[in-house]
Amino acid sequence: MKGIRVSAESAKGLVTSLAVGAVGGVVFHLTGLPLAWMLGPLIANLLISAKGINVSVPEPLRNVFLAVMGLVLGSQVTPQLAHRVLDWPISAALLLLGVAASTAVASVWYRRCGFDPVSAWFGAAPGAMTAMILLGDKCGGDPQRIAIAQSLRIILVILFLPPLFWAFEGGENAIEPARSAFEHGWMLLSIPLLLPLGRRLRMPSPALLAPLLMAALLSGFDIASLALPEWGMNVMLWVLGSAIGSRFQGMTRKLFGRYLWQSGVATLLALMVLAIFAELIHQTVGVGRDVALLALAPGGIGEMAILAVALNIDPVFVAFHHLLRMVTLMVVAPFWARWLLRRPSS
Repeated sequence: MKGIRVSAESAKGLVTSLAVGAVGGVVFHLTGLPLAWMLGPLIANLLISAKGINVSVPEPLRNVFLAVMGLVLGSQVTPQLAHRVLDWPISAALLLLGVAASTAVASVWYRRCGFDPVSAWFGAAPGAMTAMILLGDKCGGDPQRIAIAQSLRIILVILFLPPLFWAFEGGENAIEPARSAFEHGWMLLSIPLLLPLGRRLRMPSPALLAPLLMAALLSGFDIASLALPEWGMNVMLWVLGSAIGSRFQGMTRKLFGRYLWQSGVATLLALMVLAIFAELIHQTVGVGRDVALLALAPGGIGEMAILAVALNIDPVFVAFHHLLRMVTLMVVAPFWARWLLRRPSS
C-alpha cells in the first residue's frame, strides 16, 4: 500500500516498538490484567519512549489497523438498532452539557498550573485533538502544552477505565468477548479504497470513520458483518496500543512527570464531572452505567472505539456519542477561538 514505506530508522523504531509491546502484552496476559494486549504494549512503549529509546509506529500503519477497528465497530450495527436511536437525543443533550462542564473544570485546574487561558481551554477540550492544537496555536496558545495535555488525557483515560470496569464486572471474563473464527473477512480488502476516500471526503478521523460507515451500511442491511477471532483482535490491539504508547518520544523524564501530574488531576476532575452526567444518562435512557461512562469518557474517538469493542460495552452507542462530541467541538471551537482572539490580553 502506498505510504507505508519507511526509512531504516523508522523501521528500527517500529520493530523496537512492536517487540517491546509484545513483551508488555505477554506480561499483562500472564498476570491476568484486563485488556492485556492493549494496555501492556501501551505502558511498555510509554516507559521505553520516556527513556529516550527510539520507538514509533508509522501513521500509515496505525491507520490500517484503525481502519480494521472501524470495520469491526461498524459491524456492530444491526437492523434492530433503529428503535434505540429514538432515546439518543436525551443522552446527546446530556453529553454536550457534560462536555461543557468538564472542560470548564479542567481548564480552571490548568490555569492554576500556570497555563495561559488559551492553552488551558484547548488543552482541556475532550476530543478533536488535532483541531484543538491548531486552533490553540492560532489563538496564541502553547501548541506543545496543548498537544501533551490532549495526548496524556487520552492515555490516562485508557489506563483508568478498563481496570475500573474489570473490578466492578467481577473479572476478566466480563472484559473480552470470545470469538473463534473470521466472519466476512473479505471486508478487509476494502481498506486500501476506504482510506483515501475518507481523506478525499475530508471526514474527521477518516481512517476510522470511512470503514465504520461502510461496515455499518452492510451490517445494518444484514449483508455482511466483520468479526475477528480472539487472536486477530489481540494483534490489532497490540499494534494500536504500541502506537499510542510511543507518542512521547524524546521527552525528558522530569518534564514528563510534571505533565503527567497536571494531566492526571485534570483527567480525574473531568471524569468526576462526566460521571455525574453518565449517571443521569443511566437513569433517563436506561443504558448501563459502564456504557454511559464510556460514551462520555474524555478520550479520542479512535481510542474509545477500541475500548468499546474490546470490552464489549455497547460499541455503537459509545461511538455515536464520541462522534457527536468530536463534530460539535470542531464546529464550536472556531467560534470560541474568535472570541478568545477578541478578548483583551490578560
